[in-house]
Amino acid sequence: MRTFKELEVWKQSRELRKEIAHLVKNFPSEEKFRLVDQTIRASRSVTANIAEGYGRFHYQENVQFCRISRGSLTELQDHLSVALDEGYIDEGLEKQFDIKIEECIRILNGYINYLLKSKQTKP
Repeated sequence: MRTFKELEVWKQSRELRKEIAHLVKNFPSEEKFRLVDQTIRASRSVTANIAEGYGRFHYQENVQFCRISRGSLTELQDHLSVALDEGYIDEGLEKQFDIKIEECIRILNGYINYLLKSKQTKP
């Protein structure tokens, strides 16, 4: 691969990021600098850390940035549970996003495992 943009996990996370950006536009204006900002930041952190890890050209650093991305994905799940609890989204929508986030986590875990195995096989 020549660029992080070819990684399936980055592509899927990018789609999630775009959907989150669209979703939070419907949240109340008083949440602009609270839940909206935190949710957007978490979604952007996912793709940004995948990209940064890829650019490090060192297996262990790449893995560490992927782990940060995974943390941002679970943070995003929590923000969406807050949105559900506050009545900004319904259970069906929260479940749809949860499925998408879990898929990103699954792909990311696969990428992390690939990196760890590659580290072991190369000097």
